[in-house]
Amino acid sequence: VIDINALPLEDIERLGDDRLRIGALVTNADLARHPAVREDYPLLARAILAGASTQVRNMATTAGNIMQRTRCPYFRDVAAACNKRQPGSGCDAIGGINRMHAVLGGSEACVAVHPSDMCVALAAIGTTLTLHGPQGEREIDFADFHRLPGTTPHLEHMLGDDELIVAITLDPPLRPLGTAYLKLRDRASYEFALASAGAMLSLDDGMIGEARLALGGVATRPWRCHEAEALLVGRRADEAAFTQAADAALAEAQPLSHNAFKVVLARQAIVRALRDAREGHP
Repeated sequence: VIDINALPLEDIERLGDDRLRIGALVTNADLARHPAVREDYPLLARAILAGASTQVRNMATTAGNIMQRTRCPYFRDVAAACNKRQPGSGCDAIGGINRMHAVLGGSEACVAVHPSDMCVALAAIGTTLTLHGPQGEREIDFADFHRLPGTTPHLEHMLGDDELIVAITLDPPLRPLGTAYLKLRDRASYEFALASAGAMLSLDDGMIGEARLALGGVATRPWRCHEAEALLVGRRADEAAFTQAADAALAEAQPLSHNAFKVVLARQAIVRALRDAREGHP
């Protein structure tokens, strides 16, 4: 075990191109209440505050949140078959109790859900990760960092064994901006999402100029809904457009024996999040 807490990775700084660079060791609590985040990236603040407890947010770091592993009970039960924990052993979740598992991005080898709220916001905003290793620094798009399970679910991300995440950089903020983060769960607090949606809308006289949409709780990685976004741009921000976007986002869903309700739940979350983003638009 290596303690990295003494590394100088706790700064938040505005870059010249209007992006925001966040050190890997900035805590979730500090990030959520930072003035630049609250003003320009309220979706990120809301997503962080929807996750875990105050005590956990005071300790959890930006990079740690990105690197957190699935809450799949079969992954955490050493007596169960899990390809993510032991490659080639099988996946007991597929034929087991899979109510909490993925309807998007799964494979015959793994259907475990990525658990983060913060990462849903990072996916919607657009984020670049800065990684540091023996060969120096390299950057990778957040959308490419978490791997789909495919036939190798034990390979979860693109971080090398000899690398560290040292910072993340958020894309320039949308302006004017309406945002919403909706998290649907079994209980009101201290619970992982059954389905969540993060939405960002830039409107001009009721017409959608830009749209960002990402889902949590339903996919094997933070799930950016590019098809739904493309459908929204240039449309009036009304219920018909929101419903069609939700249908597009879930078009490839493949529910399991116990989680078909997640498709309906995620569709409702998308429509509500888009509606709330519209109503919260300046």
